[in-house]
Amino acid sequence: MHNRTLILGTLGVLALALYPLAVSNPYYLHLTETILIYAILLFGLDIVVGYTGQVSLGHAGLFGIGSYAAGVLFFKLGAPFFVAVPGAIAVTAAFGAVLALPALRVTGPYLAMVTLAFGTIIQILINEMTFITEGPIGIKVPKPVLLGHRLDEVEFFYVVAAAMVLSLIVVHRILKSHLGRAFEALRDSPVACDCMGVSVYAYKVYAFVISAGLAGLAGSLYAYSEEYISPNTYNFELTILFLLAVIMGGRKTRSGALIGALIVIMLPSLLSDIELFRRIAVVAAAVAVAMSVWLVLRKEKTPREIAAPAGVALGMALFSFNLENITDWRLTIFGVMTLFVVYYLQDGIMGWLRGVVGRIWPNAVQLHKTYGETGDQDRVWAPSDRAAPTGGNLLEAKGIVMQFGGLKALCKVDLGVARGSIHGLIGPNGSGKSTMMNVLTGIYRPTQGSVEFTKALISGSTPSRIALAGVARTFQNVQLFGEMTAIENVLVGLHHTFCSSIADVMLRTPRCRREEHAARVRAASLLDFVGLAAAHNEEARNLPYGKQRLLEIARALALNPSLILLDEPAAGLTAPDIKELIEIIRKIRAHGITVILIEHHMDVVMGISDVVTVLDFGQKIAEGPPAQVQADPKVIEAYLGGAIGADEPSAARAAA
Repeated sequence: MHNRTLILGTLGVLALALYPLAVSNPYYLHLTETILIYAILLFGLDIVVGYTGQVSLGHAGLFGIGSYAAGVLFFKLGAPFFVAVPGAIAVTAAFGAVLALPALRVTGPYLAMVTLAFGTIIQILINEMTFITEGPIGIKVPKPVLLGHRLDEVEFFYVVAAAMVLSLIVVHRILKSHLGRAFEALRDSPVACDCMGVSVYAYKVYAFVISAGLAGLAGSLYAYSEEYISPNTYNFELTILFLLAVIMGGRKTRSGALIGALIVIMLPSLLSDIELFRRIAVVAAAVAVAMSVWLVLRKEKTPREIAAPAGVALGMALFSFNLENITDWRLTIFGVMTLFVVYYLQDGIMGWLRGVVGRIWPNAVQLHKTYGETGDQDRVWAPSDRAAPTGGNLLEAKGIVMQFGGLKALCKVDLGVARGSIHGLIGPNGSGKSTMMNVLTGIYRPTQGSVEFTKALISGSTPSRIALAGVARTFQNVQLFGEMTAIENVLVGLHHTFCSSIADVMLRTPRCRREEHAARVRAASLLDFVGLAAAHNEEARNLPYGKQRLLEIARALALNPSLILLDEPAAGLTAPDIKELIEIIRKIRAHGITVILIEHHMDVVMGISDVVTVLDFGQKIAEGPPAQVQADPKVIEAYLGGAIGADEPSAARAAA
């Protein structure tokens, strides 16, 4: 796989080097140059949209900031090319950090509206701040001068091509590193990401800043390429085109960004010719109908499901023959195209091509990087990077009240967990067990009460800080990073072991490579420990439910915790798997890790717990050794719904 990528990359670089020699027409040379510039921006936009799952409609504004930052630095201050471009990147990255602030508060369509407003405001400011931007008049930016020589179109093409190749390499290295895994984890499960010690807030900002920096680079190169910039270039239509390009090209792939850049350039030209548009609309309608029939025949879709997109495609074809002026309908057409792609090509053009090639040559397509490291039993447990606590309970929860409006999910619950113990937490459905877990791990901030871990107050801290302090957990409803492989999930849990900076990642320094290799070996060892040796490179969402439970345990252990909270780990496991789980939990405790266990399998809880706490309607009704708790009348009543005779405890235990 690595050799094939290297060969394709070398061929691509050679093609760029030879392109000006093969194409002498300056129009096509400039067109290709613009495609390469847009590709740089789309590499960054894919980080935000494809990897972190944030819908940004503000990148046309960031693109404009980059262009005007370079233009103003040259026009007002006479800054040379190698000062104006880094300056534009820095200014745009700073605006990217500002744009990221709403992403910490809102998601989905709300974030899209906020970022759209940002782009609109930027366009207005560029138009109105005439004392800096020259307003509607625009700014002339001639080709840069290097070593006393002003570059011509061909020479500047090579500058742009070099910038695109370097951007591609840098982005690829970032996304294949621990930073890229953190971005991807944000998309699949922000809650689990936080509980793995990866701050959702910090990495959202990180993603926007990197993406904005690339938009700044693209914008500055665009200013020199066009030799003139004006406010009306960075409009709403360009914003929609950028988003459409990422969706159509295919997210989470650099080749998709290149295809998307081609789409951004070609679509406006194609839509300026009404006769050409009519032919395209007819072909698209025919393809839509054919694909719809094919999907129905294969029973992948019902006629009702394909009716809307097929009908829209046919309607667009008929409508095209009634159009006299296409300009006013361009945004509508872009919207219809987006609908078509999202419905029929959910993974974009590159995803569709991978699927076709994969069916013909199954071994030719590899969606995920294959990790060849093998596990080592001696690497399952790593030396603790925290001071070993001594004396007293490891965790103390005092007077916990958790109120949601008028509902008290927890009411003055006290919980003390002894160091090195297995502490069972049981109760009927709705008793407050998972709420208690969420309070202990920082997902919920208690209405009243406090939580102390190793004598330090943790209630009120973020989940990521609590995780890094040594508290790991699994979830009642599995929260894996579904689009990532099993070993990548565990590597997210090992995120805290990386000290490499973004500069180390971009340059692939020895420290970066050393940390990556060590993390892969440890991740493979943890997967072997929980019995997933054969599933290293399998996508988490494709694993059986019981195996997903075990993967969550491996990922939690990657945090090297002092305390691990297991929320119904036996759910979905077969009887032999449950026996293996019990052995895993005992091995975890034998290594000195304290365990809090929520489980509905009473034989599991009562068989391995040292102490059991019972909750009912948000209150603690019993606590003590398993045998004592099993015989407690309040516990029997909570599970069976009423008091029973003294001769029935054993039957009650069996029913429970």
